[in-house]
Amino acid sequence: QVQLVESGGGLVQPGGSLRLSCAASRSISSFYAMGWYRQAPGKQRELVAIIRSSSSTNYADSVKGRFTISRDNAKNTVYLQMNSLKPEDTAVYYCKANIPTAIGARDYWGQGTQVTVSS
Repeated sequence: QVQLVESGGGLVQPGGSLRLSCAASRSISSFYAMGWYRQAPGKQRELVAIIRSSSSTNYADSVKGRFTISRDNAKNTVYLQMNSLKPEDTAVYYCKANIPTAIGARDYWGQGTQVTVSS
């Protein structure tokens, strides 16, 4: 098992920046992947960015060039640097870890952190 704790959300003006953190309760170096997802009111949860154990990354088209996902294995933490924020980025942001198990893999989720982009 693993516990994931997100932090760094808040209220920011359009064009501003935030950095989200996702701290894991144990080493992330063996995780298959970690990702950031978001869910806006009335919408389905969507993938924002993912980083794999190989350090390869993928981003949603809507955030390419503005968001950057990174990981610090020494701190068991994954980050999401969000620049040039837009009102449509407003959502609850969730961290997810995909972890190997004896029979495959399992997903674990954090509790989420609210990001509000508004003037």
